[in-house]
Amino acid sequence: MTELIDRWRAAARDAGAPDGPALDRAGEELLARWREPQRRYHTVRHLTAVLDVIDAYAELADRPDLVRLAAWCHDAVYDPRAPGDANERDSAALAGTLLAGLGLAGEAVAEVRRLVLLTAGHAVEAGDRDGALLCDADLAVLAAPPGEYDAYAAAIRAEYAHVPEPDFRAGRARVLAALLALPALYRFPPLAARWTGPARANLTRELATLT
Repeated sequence: MTELIDRWRAAARDAGAPDGPALDRAGEELLARWREPQRRYHTVRHLTAVLDVIDAYAELADRPDLVRLAAWCHDAVYDPRAPGDANERDSAALAGTLLAGLGLAGEAVAEVRRLVLLTAGHAVEAGDRDGALLCDADLAVLAAPPGEYDAYAAAIRAEYAHVPEPDFRAGRARVLAALLALPALYRFPPLAARWTGPARANLTRELATLT
């Protein structure tokens, strides 16, 4: 996990946080959250995958440092029993407290909070390059090869093991339908060209099994 802490430290420093023990403690706190036992998909592996996409396409963003910080925080609070967008709202609140405590400027903190909240519905306004990169990275798994996608879907089901099968099927179907109804699953042309077709095929295939 040393490499991940190094990536956290670099993003926070680029955003204006001073180096020091507090910075390392914040990164370790976030990693501890990403390792919580109730997680099956929303784990360190997901965090790393999102960061890898952001790094690969950082030139598309206006503030890639803030997009990286938002990636670190976007699922930092994850309770499968929480209603609605409570996890995203709580993650945004945590981001605000954590980053303000590290000395980031108020505008930067507010922007990270805004980005985290976008991951609740993945609806991004035209021209929002930072929001587009975060949401495209967060949804990259939808375009995975079928076997990998099925493993992701199974991990989501495991996170919601407490939900009876009929209720899970209905709720999951609503989520998939909402994703398919987005004006665009991916906003940046190089990502949309590669990922839209496989993602829509995966979503449609899973939706058919649920309904």
